[in-house]
Amino acid sequence: MTELQFYKMTGSGNDFVVLDGRSTTAGIWTAPQIRAICDRRNGVGADGLVILSPVDAGAVRMTYWNSDGSRGAMCGNAALCCTRLARVIDLISTETFCLLTDSGPVRVRTHADPDQAEINLPDVSAPTQQGLPSSRSGEAWSSFLQVGVPHLVVRVDDVGAVDVAGRGQALRSDPLLGEEGANVNFVGPSGESGLWLIRTYERGVEGETLACGTGTVAAAAALVWHGEATFPVALRSRGGLRLHVRGRLKADLVSGIWLSGQGRVVYRGLWEVPAA
Repeated sequence: MTELQFYKMTGSGNDFVVLDGRSTTAGIWTAPQIRAICDRRNGVGADGLVILSPVDAGAVRMTYWNSDGSRGAMCGNAALCCTRLARVIDLISTETFCLLTDSGPVRVRTHADPDQAEINLPDVSAPTQQGLPSSRSGEAWSSFLQVGVPHLVVRVDDVGAVDVAGRGQALRSDPLLGEEGANVNFVGPSGESGLWLIRTYERGVEGETLACGTGTVAAAAALVWHGEATFPVALRSRGGLRLHVRGRLKADLVSGIWLSGQGRVVYRGLWEVPAA
């Protein structure tokens, strides 16, 4: 057996196992190993695995897998966590730097609050309206957007009453959303002025997660496009914490997008890796 140090991190309840890329490389990790370390009974337990590797004085690479072992191009809450951890473990010395992801470079910065971070996401194009899955009672509209990965946003009357597992799974793999499907975000009013509630069914996890960073951005953009909110938009995740989205609405896109939220180290430990 060999020991590999890991960091257990959380972004508003969306949790990750994060590894220091100076001690391991992405190429040696197989899907069964990723599923094993993310297993909530026999492993560390997480929604995803991340390897965080130094690139140069101004950049760090984030390699991300979902808990089922599939590669993920981008994960907003993982990016928030990696932004914080990169400073904690001295991969980077500046407050603002570039996080390289499979969906492209993302400008990020640490926050005065030690458990918070911010990420600057690429512009988001206007949502696709035509050909989306038909709505049900309690669903006002739905929008399909790309925020690093595909997201379906469904506006509902009562977020707490949504069968996220059932309805989310059905929509996640709807043929109209493409061969790989999409994450499904249910968003609705909180009863508190200016605050929205969001719950997400994530592909690759194949179930509800307690938060989704890119899904939060997708929901905020869709609400603004539908005229139900203006930037900045505050959304509370299933994990109970708030994420904030800033941006500028133009005719066919949202630009200047910043997502701020939690990126907290819960604990660090040693993973006993079976010898090859």
